[in-house]
Amino acid sequence: MNSIVYRITGLMFLFVAFTVVLLIYLADYQMTQLFREYLVLMGRSGMMHQMGQAELTFLASVHSSLNWVGAVLIVLGLMASYSLARSITVPLRRLSIAAEAIEQGYFEQRVPVSSKDEVGHLAKIFNRMATTLESNMKLRQQLLANIAHELRTPIAIIKGHLEGMLDDVIDLNKEEVASLHEETVRLNRLITDLKDLSLAEVGQLSLDKQPTSINHLIRRTIQLMKTTIDEKKMAVECKLNEKLPEINADPDRISQVFSNIFVNALRYTPDRGKVLVTTALEKNQGQQWVKIAVSDNGPGIAPDVIPHIFDNFYRGEKSRDRKSGGTGLGLAIVKQLVEFHGGKVIVDSEQGTGTTFFVYLPYSTER
Repeated sequence: MNSIVYRITGLMFLFVAFTVVLLIYLADYQMTQLFREYLVLMGRSGMMHQMGQAELTFLASVHSSLNWVGAVLIVLGLMASYSLARSITVPLRRLSIAAEAIEQGYFEQRVPVSSKDEVGHLAKIFNRMATTLESNMKLRQQLLANIAHELRTPIAIIKGHLEGMLDDVIDLNKEEVASLHEETVRLNRLITDLKDLSLAEVGQLSLDKQPTSINHLIRRTIQLMKTTIDEKKMAVECKLNEKLPEINADPDRISQVFSNIFVNALRYTPDRGKVLVTTALEKNQGQQWVKIAVSDNGPGIAPDVIPHIFDNFYRGEKSRDRKSGGTGLGLAIVKQLVEFHGGKVIVDSEQGTGTTFFVYLPYSTER
C-alpha cells in the first residue's frame, strides 16, 4: 500500500465513488419527490392520485436503473483511476530502475520518453544526465589511462638508467645525468600541468592579478625561445599595438598561455616557416577586449580535429612521439587559464594554409 499507484488510485476512486453515490442519491430523491407531486396534481384534476402497485413498480425500476448506472460509473471510475495512476507511476518506476542501474555503474541506461508532460520532461532530463555521466566516466577513465601512460614512460626511463648505472652497464657521465634531468623536468612539468588543470576545473586556481603589460609578456616569451626559433630558422614577426593598455591579470599565468600557444605554433610549423604575433583592442557587445593572435603557416588543422584540440591529452598528430608532440595538455591549460581570467580562446585553421589562435582578455578603463 506504500506504492504511489495504489494511493493515487484510492484517492481518485474515493472521489469518483463519492460523486456518483451523491448524484444517484440526489437523483433518486428528486425523482421520488417529483413523482409524488405529479400524482397530487393528477388527483386535483379528478384522476386517480393514490400510489398503487404500478407506481411503486415504476419507482423501483427507476431506483434499480440508477443503482446499476452508479455501479457501472464506479467501476469505470476505478478503472480510469488505476489507468491514470499507472500512466504516472510506470514512467517513474522506469526512472527509478534506471537510476539504480546508474548507481551500480551502468551509465548506458536510458528511459523511453512516452509523453510531453512533466513526467516526459523529467525523463528527457534524466537521459541527458545519464549521457553526461557516461561521457564524464569515459573521459575520467581515459584521463586516468593517459596519466598512467605519461607518468610511466619517464619513470621507466629514469629507473632503467639508474639500474644500468648501478650494474655498471651505463657509465655515470654528464650526458646520462643530463638525460635523467631532462626526464625529471618533463615529469615535473606534467605533474604541475595536471595540478593546474584540476584546480582550474573546480574553480580553485589562485591568480595573483596585477596590472600587466601584454606586449611585454609576449616579447619576453619570444626572447626566451630564441634558441628554438634559431634552430628551426623560423621568422617571427610581431605587430604589437603600442597603445595597448595594461590589464588586470596574473602575469605568470598569461605568460604560460602565450608560451603554450607559441610552442604549439613552433612545433607544427616546418623549418624556415613564419609565425606572426599581433595584439589589438576590440570592442564586442559592450565588452572591451585585448586581442592576441598567433598565426603560423603550418599544415593547418582538420575540421574534425578542431573541436578536440582543447581536450586533455589530445594530440593533433598521433604519429608524433612524446617529445615532439608534447603531452597534449598545453592547449587544455590555455583554455582553462584564459577562461579563468574571464576571457575566451578561439582557433581558426585551414588545412594547407596555417592556423591562428585568438586569445581575448577583458579589460576595463575604470581604475
